[in-house]
Amino acid sequence: MSDTPLFADADEIHFYGRAQALSDGVLVAAPEKLCREAGFKIPVALTAAAHALCVQLSPAAERAGNSLDGRWWDVLYMARVAVARNREGHEQLFVVYVVTTAVRPSKVILKITIGPGDDEEPVITILLPDED
Repeated sequence: MSDTPLFADADEIHFYGRAQALSDGVLVAAPEKLCREAGFKIPVALTAAAHALCVQLSPAAERAGNSLDGRWWDVLYMARVAVARNREGHEQLFVVYVVTTAVRPSKVILKITIGPGDDEEPVITILLPDED
């Protein structure tokens, strides 16, 4: 059996990578400083849908006195706790309570995945459970 990947000599038809997804706004990069403070050593990004629900400031979140950094921190910290609890596998569900449409926080389930980036480097993506 050869160590050469099956499609190593095939022409690339289309590649939509993480860098392009970040550029297009499909993914939103988490602030590096907050990632490091939460204990992540590799890049973290949220899907646009997860970011809109859990990080962007809704009118209710503003009324509740939320800040962008605070909302980023809540997501990153709870993701880090989930990773610390389950070191097996590349995917984990976790819960974060965030102010969405009402001032009272709502329970939101998110998924954290660890996989290869554009250059096969490890990267983390946080998304809604029904997203891939």
